[in-house]
Amino acid sequence: MATYINPLIIQRADPFIYKHTDGYYYFTASVPAYNLIEIRRAKTLAGLAHAAPRTIWRKHDTGPMSQLIWAPELHHIDGKWFIYFAAAETTDLDANGMFQHRMFCIECDTADPMVSEDNWVERGQVQTGLDSFCLDATCFEKDGELYYLWAQKDPEIKGNSNLYLAKMQNPWTLKTKPVMLSKPEFSWEGKGFWVNEGPAIIHRNGRYFVTYSASATDENYAMGMLSVPDNVDLLDPSNWSKSKTPVFSSDLTTHQYGPGHNSFTVAEDGQTDIMVYHCRDYTEIKGDPLYDPNRHTKVQPFTWRADGTPDFGKPVPYNYD
Repeated sequence: MATYINPLIIQRADPFIYKHTDGYYYFTASVPAYNLIEIRRAKTLAGLAHAAPRTIWRKHDTGPMSQLIWAPELHHIDGKWFIYFAAAETTDLDANGMFQHRMFCIECDTADPMVSEDNWVERGQVQTGLDSFCLDATCFEKDGELYYLWAQKDPEIKGNSNLYLAKMQNPWTLKTKPVMLSKPEFSWEGKGFWVNEGPAIIHRNGRYFVTYSASATDENYAMGMLSVPDNVDLLDPSNWSKSKTPVFSSDLTTHQYGPGHNSFTVAEDGQTDIMVYHCRDYTEIKGDPLYDPNRHTKVQPFTWRADGTPDFGKPVPYNYD
């Protein structure tokens, strides 16, 4: 199994890597200034570390897309490129201590998504029917239909965010009413903050697996997992099962703290599954962990157990000199 240099890319949180049919790996993530969206690409995962990033969108000076640009994800749908991201209008917190983020979509219809900022068109806010803090959208296809998966605050439910799923009419419009798949309910999901966020999905062995991140973005940050058979109604929450314990968490022995907000890709061999995530190597954070820039992008292969579930192991230690 391949060994990768870790961290792969420094100071890039919420990492997302997509291997396209053109043979390139495309990478995007939150940048420390939270002020723009960039893409880089390379023929290998290791090559992403040295690939030149191209800025394809910048925050507005004012309005709903003017502050705290978080967690972009790049998807290729029906021959076009789409990026989902979250943005706020102000950095002031509301009465509940929450940021004001909403989810947005931009589109590019050229084969090369890195040609120019001018090639990206704003499709606006993704409306979920609930006007509240929301973020970390991803999407996937099943039986020719597009699904949207994200995190959002429900004022009637304790905590900062829950996980929701809906079908899509097009890449920026929901077709069905959102259903809640998960909310913070176990003690490990509520350390510092009651959070379910950063969902990622992988389809293997007749099941869909959704990983997500919980608790505050310090050493308490950890990943949980939901799963569902692929031959049932995904919009029926009763079909989903949830792990009661984290499936990936800090490893104090190797100084890997707060691994989370992951995505999935595949290795250069086209077969080995790779988990992409961010992590820190220290716990002494000055001020708000959100503004500490040293959540670095890491990649590591993982395997599958005999029962068909993923075995993520532990966060690999840093191995660069």
